[in-house]
Amino acid sequence: MNYIFSDKVSGLQASAIREILKFTSVPGIISFAAGNPAPEAFPCDTVAEISADILSKEPILAMQYSITEGYTPLRDLLKERMAKQDCFNGDIDDLIITSGAQQANELSCKVLLNPGDTLICESPSFIGSLNAFKSYNVNLVGIELEHDGINLEKLEEAVKSGGVKLLYLIPNFQNPTGLTMSWEKRVAVYEMAKKYDFIILEDNPYGDVRFNGENIPSIKSLDSEGRVIYSGTFSKTLSPGFRVGYVSAPKEIIGKIVVCKQVADVHSNIWAQVVCHRFMSQVTEDYYERLRAIYKRKCDLMIDSIEKHFSDKITFTRPDGGLFIWCTLPEGSDMSEFCKIAVAEHKIAVVPGNAFCISESDKTSSFRLNFSTPADEQIIKGIEILGKLTNTIL
Repeated sequence: MNYIFSDKVSGLQASAIREILKFTSVPGIISFAAGNPAPEAFPCDTVAEISADILSKEPILAMQYSITEGYTPLRDLLKERMAKQDCFNGDIDDLIITSGAQQANELSCKVLLNPGDTLICESPSFIGSLNAFKSYNVNLVGIELEHDGINLEKLEEAVKSGGVKLLYLIPNFQNPTGLTMSWEKRVAVYEMAKKYDFIILEDNPYGDVRFNGENIPSIKSLDSEGRVIYSGTFSKTLSPGFRVGYVSAPKEIIGKIVVCKQVADVHSNIWAQVVCHRFMSQVTEDYYERLRAIYKRKCDLMIDSIEKHFSDKITFTRPDGGLFIWCTLPEGSDMSEFCKIAVAEHKIAVVPGNAFCISESDKTSSFRLNFSTPADEQIIKGIEILGKLTNTIL
C-alpha cells in the first residue's frame, strides 16, 4: 500500500544520531554518541526508598489519574526555587509539568507558531527540538555561534526586518557545542526581543550540571514583560527515564499549553512527579556537589586524553558543564567520512555535526563527543583510538 503522510511529518527523516546509535549494539563499540547522563550518578537507593514509601502509604496518589498541570507540591516547589533565582514572577507566570523538556519545547512551538512563521535558533542546535519545530512546518533560521553564544550582529540582521515570532536558545553548556552564552549577550538578546517584539524560548536542561566557573543568571531573570518561556528538566539531575520536565511562561501561554498537553498525553507520569518532589524536598547541596564532581572528572579525563592523542589540527570546546565536547576538523576535511570510518573500522561512535544543523545537507567539519555516558576506561581507550585516526587521515 502507498501511504500518504501528513504535511507535518512527510519531510522528517531519521536523524543521523539514531543511525549512528544503531552501531552501539555491535560488540566492542565504544560510544561517544549518546547524550545520556552518567549512569553512576543515578541515586538508585534513594529513589527505591522513596518509591517504597509512596506505594506503602499513598499508593492511589501514584497510580491514579492526575491533573494535566502536574503534581501541585512539585509545581509549588519549582516556582519557589525559580522565584529565588528571580526567574518566576507569580503576577505574570505560571508553570506546568511536562514529559521532559522536549515536550515543553514542542508544545511551546505548537501554541505559538503557524506553518511558515519564522523561528530562529542557534546553529548548530539540539536535534530533538529542531525536529519538533520542523514538524510544524515553520521557517527555521539558524544563526551561527561564537565562543560566548549566538552571533548578535547576524541575529539582529535576521530579526530587524520583522516577522520573527520565536527565538530558541540553549544558553548553558549548549547541545551540541558545550558553549555558554555570556551575561552580556543574554542581556542584549532580551533587549533585542523587546525592540523587535519576539518571544524567547530558553531551554536549560544542563544548568544544574555546572562544574567550572560561576553561575550566570538566566534570560528569564530579566523578563519584565512576559516574553520569555523557560523550560527545564530532571533528566540530567535525577533520571531521564522519569520523563519529568517543566515549563514556566506567561499565564496565557501556559493556559494554551495545558489544553494541548491534555490532547497529547493527559498528564505526565504522576508516580515520577511525586518521586521528584520527595527527592527535591530532601536533597542537599552535597548531592549536587557529588553530581558535578562526577561530570567534571569525566570531562577533564576526556579533554586530557584529547590533548594527549588528537592531532593538533583539531580544535575543541572546553565546556564548564553539561555533557558534550564539540570537535572541529581542519577546513576542507570530510567530516562525514571521518565519522563513518571511526565507527565502521575502529568501533568508535561519534555524532557528525551536520545532525545538529538546520538541514543535514549543511556543511560542517565538526562532530560531537559525549563524556558522561562512557566509563572511564572507555574514554581513555576510545580517545586514544580516535586520536590515532586523526593523526592518520588529517
